[in-house]
Amino acid sequence: MSPVPLRVLVVDDDFMVASVHERFVQRIEGFEVVGSARTGADALELAERLRPDLVLLDVHLPDLSGLEVLARLRAAGSEAGVLMVTAERGAETVRQALHGGATQYLVKPFEYDDLAGRLQRVAAALGELRGGQADQDTIDRLFGTVTPAAAGPPPLPKGLSAETGQLVRAALQAGEELSAAEAGERLGLSRVSARRYLEHFVATGDAVVRLQYGGAGRPERRYRASGTGR
Repeated sequence: MSPVPLRVLVVDDDFMVASVHERFVQRIEGFEVVGSARTGADALELAERLRPDLVLLDVHLPDLSGLEVLARLRAAGSEAGVLMVTAERGAETVRQALHGGATQYLVKPFEYDDLAGRLQRVAAALGELRGGQADQDTIDRLFGTVTPAAAGPPPLPKGLSAETGQLVRAALQAGEELSAAEAGERLGLSRVSARRYLEHFVATGDAVVRLQYGGAGRPERRYRASGTGR
């Protein structure tokens, strides 16, 4: 039997944005949308009634802020994972989300791969906490207290090689921002292959991605190593 999908509540005051998020979630194996809310009050009511496993929560809502919704969810004893999905980049907002118990924080605009990677990490964390007890290694990993040397690099997805991964990582750590096409040309890879490695490093937190808007067409995804400024 396949695992029971994680139940997701989408909260965003913009109907079209919420619809996009819902479609993204439905594409990810192991997740299903069980409700959608446009206001903070509706989000709290649906969360109490539907008991979702995960809430995609915008910060800017017409009545309550997403941070207030998060606080009320936690005060009510909700154990749902909360992924803040917002255009808000202010450090104080990020701090409040972190201290309030948000599981992840994703800045708009983003693409499907950005959301999928974070949801899969939330699912993995929730899966590790099923059962009566967690060992210290699991607790350290979930709280991010394992040192890189102790933890070792996360395993690469099937079809990606460690040797090529090291080359892509080195290119990122050189400090220059790269597109998948540029990384592929530099390393002798196809654009599609280079992007798979780059997205893996985004999912593991070793890289960050920025959308560069230009002329007509989709924005270009540009990658750099985490901790390097622009």
